[in-house]
Amino acid sequence: MTDALKRLSDEGVAIWLDDLSRKRITSGNLAELIDQSHVVGVTTNPSIFQKAISSGDGYEQQLADLAVRKVTVDEAIRMITTADVRDAADILRPVFDRTDGQDGRVSIEVDPRLAHNTAATVAEAKQLAWLVDRPNTLIKIPATKAGLPAITEVIGKGISVNVTLIFSLERYREVMDAYLAGLEKAKAAGLDLSLIHSVASFFVSRVDSEIDKRLDAVGTDEAKALKGKAALANARLAYQAYEEVFSSDRWNALEKHGANKQRPLWASTGVKDPAYKDTLYVADLVAPNTVNTMPEATLEATADHGEITGDTVRATYEQSRAELDAVAKLGISYDDVVQLLEDEGVEKFEAAWNDLLKSTEAELQRLAPTEA
Repeated sequence: MTDALKRLSDEGVAIWLDDLSRKRITSGNLAELIDQSHVVGVTTNPSIFQKAISSGDGYEQQLADLAVRKVTVDEAIRMITTADVRDAADILRPVFDRTDGQDGRVSIEVDPRLAHNTAATVAEAKQLAWLVDRPNTLIKIPATKAGLPAITEVIGKGISVNVTLIFSLERYREVMDAYLAGLEKAKAAGLDLSLIHSVASFFVSRVDSEIDKRLDAVGTDEAKALKGKAALANARLAYQAYEEVFSSDRWNALEKHGANKQRPLWASTGVKDPAYKDTLYVADLVAPNTVNTMPEATLEATADHGEITGDTVRATYEQSRAELDAVAKLGISYDDVVQLLEDEGVEKFEAAWNDLLKSTEAELQRLAPTEA
């Protein structure tokens, strides 16, 4: 079952699971995926935690203890989520050691309500790194305008970062610039650059969802022929940008001091349109030194019938640019699409976090001891 996953790994694609729950940890499922399915990392986000904790499976005792202590709902959520991330990090620690810190990573996101507040994002990132207290953690910071200086500041303090919610090529270049600036700050502070790692989470499927909708509205044969192409083209051109930045003189100067490249991470890789093959955003985004973080269904689909044929990115740059240009010629604004997707991404995570706050608060109230 895992031949396709092994081929994917052999091509330089690190397979990370885009999911985490206490049940997955305690049942041995996560350890099994690491052992049998070439999984070498885990990503979480507010939606994942909302789904896991709201299911209640495995959280009852900790919630009861927190209710007795009368902690705030914000503190309760942080105690619960960091406990899961800490345990997952411990399970992945052998992978972290074996890969010299490149993989074996678990990501945890700053409070999404802080997405437009630089100082609060930095403070939250420091707090999360302290709370989890594992070297194989990545703190997720969204690639909003306010997030960019936060990335530089946090990297400059030696904290490894997963930059999330990247949709546009321009913003991705700004993210890489923020990472390099952070490494330069860390170097000036005398920190060991070899211990700082980062990935840049470039979102894939949502680009097709939005652009396909607009292509349907245009309705011509030319528009229909472009459906399902924009997301791959966008991601492939992001990899071209990655190759440019991480072969520059600025990068080379940092690499001499032990710096690690910020790997592109393909996020949102479960297809949203059932008309597309379920391994589309895996098999067609194979390139060296990348990460693909998959929901379990996509992981299983790739294991079962994924066709991994080698690098499917680096020979496509000209075609990818032509496809995005063709979409633009139909009157569909790339800048409008990517800004909408960033705004929606922040809003969705904030909504999931607020849902989690409400459901956790209800549980704390239910489990609170009655006053004598």
